[in-house]
Amino acid sequence: MRERIKEQPAPEVIEYLFKPGISNDLARSYSTILAINEAHVVMLMEEGIISKEVCKKILTISKEMDLLGEPTFAINYNLEDLYFNMEAYLIKKVGLDVGGQQHTGRSRNDMLATMIRMDSRDIFLRLCGMFNDLREVLLHAAQENLDVVMSGYTHLQPSEPITMGHYFAGILHALDRDYQRIINAYSRLNRCPLGSGAMASTSFKINRETTSRLLGFDGYMGNSLDGVASRDYVMEIEAAFGIMMNNLSRMAHDLYVWATPEYGYIEVGGSVAVCSSIMPQKKNPMTLEHIKAKAAHLEGMFVSAFSCLKSTPFTHARDISCESVSYYYSALKEVEATIQLTLITMKTIKVNKEVMLKRAKNNFCTVTELANNLVRYNGISFREAHEIVAEIVAYMVEHKKSSEEIDQGILAELSMKAFSRKMTFTNEQIANALHPRLNVCSKDVAGGPAPKETAEQLHRLSESLKNDTKGLTLLQKKIAMAKTALQTKVDSILAD
Repeated sequence: MRERIKEQPAPEVIEYLFKPGISNDLARSYSTILAINEAHVVMLMEEGIISKEVCKKILTISKEMDLLGEPTFAINYNLEDLYFNMEAYLIKKVGLDVGGQQHTGRSRNDMLATMIRMDSRDIFLRLCGMFNDLREVLLHAAQENLDVVMSGYTHLQPSEPITMGHYFAGILHALDRDYQRIINAYSRLNRCPLGSGAMASTSFKINRETTSRLLGFDGYMGNSLDGVASRDYVMEIEAAFGIMMNNLSRMAHDLYVWATPEYGYIEVGGSVAVCSSIMPQKKNPMTLEHIKAKAAHLEGMFVSAFSCLKSTPFTHARDISCESVSYYYSALKEVEATIQLTLITMKTIKVNKEVMLKRAKNNFCTVTELANNLVRYNGISFREAHEIVAEIVAYMVEHKKSSEEIDQGILAELSMKAFSRKMTFTNEQIANALHPRLNVCSKDVAGGPAPKETAEQLHRLSESLKNDTKGLTLLQKKIAMAKTALQTKVDSILAD
């Protein structure tokens, strides 16, 4: 296969380049290469470029090779890649005059570019399905905790009360955007490079629509040079999944903090935790630590692909076709791990409702509403109300009192001190303003945390998830139908 080159590959080339590449393709791409070969050969026959007899002989061996889903022949690493090994076996079985016709009108460049897209496509769609499963679990968690009041936080300091349901609804809105980013990348992934040749297509009158359709693509790439040069979909997919993993990392960080005894808001199940080798009291939320960290792996793998492609010629070369995708499948594996770890962790979480409510009653997260009510009922500006309430909080903290102990006397005294003006407010009005549940329920503007409004958000998110799941099913069905159509055509040719 090396024709012009007379020397055998150096042992180091085999050890560090050919052998790892062949091993990876064996694990992932053997059946994909066979499918590409079959679609190409069928097209060549239909266009009259090869004879039906030749087509049948090649397809017969292809079917034989596909029976076990792995090669029955010994791998020769001197042959550079898996395809050359497969072609060598075909030629051994049917002769060079027949087997040598399989590669008519194409190159390894466009064939391998097609292979990577097909392998990637299968994993991509499977990950989208897993991601939607996770969204479903988070949707259920939000619905289950719609009325569970907790302190919201900014700067990791208590801010205003929300509900746990509202928190998960916020995460779900981010994940909804993530899914749209991810699935939008599919239209650019699912274009067929086959027919681009080495980089300048071919003078054989091939039919690219046929091979694209038989391989389940939405169409072929419109420029032969672009067909072999482009790996931008690798960066796009890694970036889209990386943003999603960043959002999951941020959620995992919140849960990680809330699982500490000092917060005590949640507890993860024992199946996703580990104990210490020395400290028997420990229940470490292990999976949350991994979820947080794995987003960094995606970042690194994106940078690797970006850097490999940067300052390369816009054509085919091994740094483009091999090195730029070197960590691509590892990146997709990290995405799978993160989704699955998040999913199983969420299923184990126990929410400590009483602790959350008690904390919200005592950590001053409700006092903004007291300021709001001073504006409503005493006719002062919000900035004046803000200053009065700030004085009250400082007084309560100094005297080691909780927000529940704020009363009419304290309000009157400190408002007089601040503005020489006595605020008229009953203890009942103060208590209502400071009650976390009443506080949350009053925030019923669009997008707010009031349970009724959050329920509306969850309804919209649920409908979006249903539509996304339906759309994903259609994409998966199209790929399955293409595989069936190709095999039906192959079987028909062989039976004729």
